[in-house]
Formats: sequence, structure tokens, C-alpha cells
Amino acid sequence: MSERPLLTQAPASTAPAGTTSAGTADGASSEAAVRARALAALEAARARTLALTDCLDTAELLAQHSPLMSPLVWDLAHIGNQEEIWLVRAAGQRPPLRPELDPVYDAFQHPRSERPQLRLLNPEEARGYDAEVRRQALDVLAEAHWDQGPLYTGGFVFGMVAQHEQQHDETMLATHQLRQGPPVLDAAAPPAAADAAGLAPDVLVPTGPFTMGTSSEPWALDNERPAHTVELAAFRLDSTPVSNAAYQRFIEDGGYQQPRWWTEEGWQYRQQAGLEAPLFWHRDDDGSWLRRRFGHTEPLPPDQPVLHVCWFEADAYARWAGRRLPTEAEWEKAARYDSANGRTLRNPWGDADPGPQHANLGQRHLEPAPVGSYPDGAAPCGARQLMGDVWEWTATDFDGYPGFAAFPYREYSEVFFGGGYKVLRGGSFGTAPVACRSTFRNWDLPIRRQIFSGFRTARTATQAAPLPGEVN
Repeated sequence: MSERPLLTQAPASTAPAGTTSAGTADGASSEAAVRARALAALEAARARTLALTDCLDTAELLAQHSPLMSPLVWDLAHIGNQEEIWLVRAAGQRPPLRPELDPVYDAFQHPRSERPQLRLLNPEEARGYDAEVRRQALDVLAEAHWDQGPLYTGGFVFGMVAQHEQQHDETMLATHQLRQGPPVLDAAAPPAAADAAGLAPDVLVPTGPFTMGTSSEPWALDNERPAHTVELAAFRLDSTPVSNAAYQRFIEDGGYQQPRWWTEEGWQYRQQAGLEAPLFWHRDDDGSWLRRRFGHTEPLPPDQPVLHVCWFEADAYARWAGRRLPTEAEWEKAARYDSANGRTLRNPWGDADPGPQHANLGQRHLEPAPVGSYPDGAAPCGARQLMGDVWEWTATDFDGYPGFAAFPYREYSEVFFGGGYKVLRGGSFGTAPVACRSTFRNWDLPIRRQIFSGFRTARTATQAAPLPGEVN
């Protein structure tokens, strides 16, 4: 994920229009339920943070495993610093614990490549700092009332901090993937769907309006707001993300050697970076494809979604396939709109929070599930795995919705508008449910491949289905 710094000083601000004072979208939860939800989210985030860091020794935590990423110990203390700023100081109105740490852990001041040279807390100090911040934050939560101001509305500030920590947890998981050395993480394999072979290759999403974004989800972030009506022509969307096997056909057909499938900028980057296949793929001596996954080298699973591709690769594949990447609005309509009832749902399967039967989220598994999995999580249009497994690149540049208002600070979203970032949707196997909604918007530069990114393709409903490799 691209860097999501929280601000070093929390400004006075107003709540976004339509925010409710409850812990669920319908505004019906009691203060106790909001408090319980916030506590559970904070505790789950911290348990994951510790699991991702306690498995490594001090040298590994201090090391920079890639210039694209921070040392893990930086993330560990940055999480505590942002919690102090927002929950202890801004929400709790308590004096600062360690104000001298603010510039060290300000993501805007220090690019990731420079962070190893900073005077960072060591792992023991970072854990102790995080624990003290958490003690005070939980006192603030215990005393909170949801009418104390816009940061408190619906428990927003607690949800924001829990999401921030989980976003850094996913970033740390990506650092684990980049790290060299023996495996230290383990998880069960994801389930597969018995009926996947019978799925149609794509699904129809009909012409008409739908409601995009949200004005009522209490923990939604500013770039998801406000809800607004979008009119779209009919289109067809892949039933599942593009698989490794399908992507191999693009490679074998010379997809990386033919500039006609690439944008001019994409072709230049492909040449400059020497791209020949997704990141972490390599060939065995007999020519078969292998991948490296969290310290394991293993045969490439043909039926899993392709992973670790940049936007330029996804776009080139779509052109080769005679299709295109869906727009962000198309992706969200496919995920949420129930044409039979004329209703925009909260999630593809309905209004319930995601469960393990719906989607591959929360690092329960350390890889995507085979394409066609999770039938219980299918959208009304019939598409599967729109949530979880892999972040899906879209054709859309990151910008604000009509009526966008920064809340509670410009640096979360607004400063990235117009910066050449592409929107990704849906979350990955490493995304926590608290940080993944059908309205949630991720964004990154089109060259990024270390993230858990894949894609699916689309075409207008009136377009004939071409064969891969045809020029249209």
C-alpha cells in the first residue's frame, strides 16, 4: 500500500456530512457496542503487529529488507506514535508522552529509503512505548462519549487508528515477502470452491445508476465520502481475478516483448526495469515457473490469482486479451449493486461484516485462494472474490469524489490527488476486515509490484469478445 501517514498534529475539524453517531451504518448501536467494537479493533491490530515483529530477532527488525520499505522497527514505533497523537493527545486531551519522536516517525519528513539512518527506537524500546501509549489510549476509550466532538462520532478516531495500524501491518507483511532468509510465518492453505470450473468467464453488469461511496459508514475515511449517484453503461466483468495460468499465456505469447500491448510510459518502464514476469516469479532448470512466497520456493499454482503485478503489466495484459481494466466506478457497481432489487449493498454478499466464508482477508492465509473460491461472498452480478485475495488495479486515477471534504486532515488523501496514483480496490489476503470495505479505496503508483496486487478485466457489453492477442 502507498504510505498512509497520519498527521503529527491533529487539527480541529468538522465531521464529514452524513456521519452517524453509532458503530454501524444504520446508527442503531449503543455507546457500549461502539466501545466494544473499537476495543476489539485495537486489540486485533496490536496482536497482529506483535505477531509480525516478535517472530524476528533484533538484527532483522533493524534491517532494511528493501529500499522500498521501512525497517520493521520503524513501523513498530510509528504505529505507537500515531496512536499517541490521535488517541492520547487529540481525543484524550492528555499531555504528550514522547513529543521528540514526532519528527522521527513523520512519514512525510523521511522517505522510506532514509529511515535506517534515523535515530530509531530499538525493538525493546518501541514495544515499551507502544504498550504505554496503548494503556493511556484504552483509558481514553473507557471514558469516551460519542457526542464529544467530530473525532468521537461513531467512535471514528478509534476506528481510524485501528485501520492505520492494520494498514501498516499489511505493509509489514509485504516487507516479510521481500525479506531474504528462512520462513518465519505460517498459515493454512485457503479453501477452493468445488464449482469453480463451471463459472462463466465474465458477468453482465447492466446499464443504469448506482450509489457510489458512503455517507453513513461511521469508520469510512474521507476519500470514500460522500455517497453520490453514478450512471454507467452496461459492461461485462471477469467473474474472477486473472489467474496465474492465464497470465502465463500472455508471457508465452510474447506479451513482454511486444510494445503494442503497452502504453508508451508502460513500455519505457518495462524496458528500464527489465520486467519479464510478475515479481517473485522465476523459471526452474526445466523451464517451469516457480515463485518465492514468504521464504518458500514452490511451483507456481496455476489456479490462483496472479499476484505482484504493477498497473502497467495489468493494463498490457488487458489490451492483449482484447479487454481493458475496469474503472473504479465499474468495479464498485459490480461489487455492490443488486439490480434485481435496485439497491446498493454494503458488501458484495449483503450488509453483514465480512466473515471467513465470504472472503480471504485478515492474513488467515498467506496466499490468494484459487480463482472461483468463496461462492458465499459472490456479488449479485455473480462475480467472485471482489473482496480479499488480491488488490485489484483499476483504470482510474486517484482523486476526490464530488463534494469531497478532507477529514480529519489533508494528508491522508488530498495531498495524493493528481499525483499519478492509480486506484486499487477490494483488499488482499493481507488486508484486515476493519480496513477493507466495498467502498474502501487504496492507491499506489503504477510501477508498484511489492504490494499484493492483481486485477480482473472488463469490456463494454456491446463489444464482441476477441481472442487473446488480437488487435482490435
